[in-house]
Amino acid sequence: MTIMVGDMEFSDIHLFKSSSEIVEHAQAARHKFPGGILLVPVDFSAHSAAALVKASKFAQLMSASLVVLHVVNDPAEMPGYYSGLIKKKQTALIPQLAAEAFAAFMTSIIEVHPSMDELTTASLMMVKGLPVTRILEVVETLEPRMVIIGSQGRTGLENIVIGSKASQIVRLCPVPVTVVKHTEQNSPE
Repeated sequence: MTIMVGDMEFSDIHLFKSSSEIVEHAQAARHKFPGGILLVPVDFSAHSAAALVKASKFAQLMSASLVVLHVVNDPAEMPGYYSGLIKKKQTALIPQLAAEAFAAFMTSIIEVHPSMDELTTASLMMVKGLPVTRILEVVETLEPRMVIIGSQGRTGLENIVIGSKASQIVRLCPVPVTVVKHTEQNSPE
């Protein structure tokens, strides 16, 4: 699907439906750069923006291919990230709205960091499902060198009761995970 955001065109945001599609995507990403793949799951928050900026620096240093992943998970009773867009475009499907939000997210980061070529050459991937489960499945399929993920940094009882996607990924991921928290020093804006 092709999406225009301002003067930037995103024709490579794909909703992957099968593991074989992800494997093909991984092979193409590995051929871009010799340093392997760095996977960055994003939820369009300031924390995931900071993680993406950090990952692009890692990708440059490691000569690695950057794969940015968004998991489309929007149960009807909890409209989440897409609720603001749904009001504007009632007839659009959630994956289309997610792709538009993904393109806008990438555009905003690229505009702030125009010298980071890794952001413009990154592979953009969407999958449907529960975020932690699908991220781990994509990790198993892509076999990245590392996962870089943003986190709100919940602590104490709130983290125990609610749980943190980032902490679950750190515990369950078979590859190294770097957790990035948005601060004023690493602000992508």
